[in-house]
Amino acid sequence: MAKIGLDIIHEDDDLVAINKPPGVLSIPDRLGKDISLKQMLIERFGKIYVVHRIDRDTSGLILFAKNEESHKALSQLFEGRDIEKYYTGLVYGNFTTSSGNINAPITEHPAKNGKMIIHRKGKDSETDYEVLENFKGFSWVKFRIHTGRTHQIRVHMQHIGHSIVCDELYGDPKPVFISALKNNYKLSKHDDQERPILSRLALHSWQLKFKLGEKEYNLEAELPKDLRATMQQMRKK
Repeated sequence: MAKIGLDIIHEDDDLVAINKPPGVLSIPDRLGKDISLKQMLIERFGKIYVVHRIDRDTSGLILFAKNEESHKALSQLFEGRDIEKYYTGLVYGNFTTSSGNINAPITEHPAKNGKMIIHRKGKDSETDYEVLENFKGFSWVKFRIHTGRTHQIRVHMQHIGHSIVCDELYGDPKPVFISALKNNYKLSKHDDQERPILSRLALHSWQLKFKLGEKEYNLEAELPKDLRATMQQMRKK
């Protein structure tokens, strides 16, 4: 993997907020072969503390604590559901209602390692959704997660029949091509085959709102180029 720069959204004595690129690990995996944000932050700051994580293919906002006190306080905020967590994502299909709530318990798949399912004996899981923009066959949606279960948004959206675009675990993994969006698309004479405009999970950790001590935070992560470009193409008639 090419060298990745740290896109720091906010930094103070207590925490650092990063806009994570898609495809980058939040923390090292068991194999330890690929670079992770945690390793990069340790190289830069020395000591760093993991507060939460987002999926490898999800882009966007993630927090790390810079000292033990802030680590404990931030962890308590996440555990106590005292942080407002918002995501945005591109899903398949169009909704009959512009907003809704999904309250469906999630647990690990009994046979497939790393996959989650809806099950009555799972942990309580709650997601609000609001449609921000409609396209032909797709919707751009804002999510607020009240719980922080593994793959929560992905599982809940599959559950209601609107899986996240390019989700290989819970939907259709096939990439998005301009030719599928435009009837009169013509391949450039310099290309022998069309390149996809999006080939990874179309989910972005967008905003976190919380209070740490006396300080109030309202942090936002800009959309990455691939999602911006995809939506730009979808807006074209």
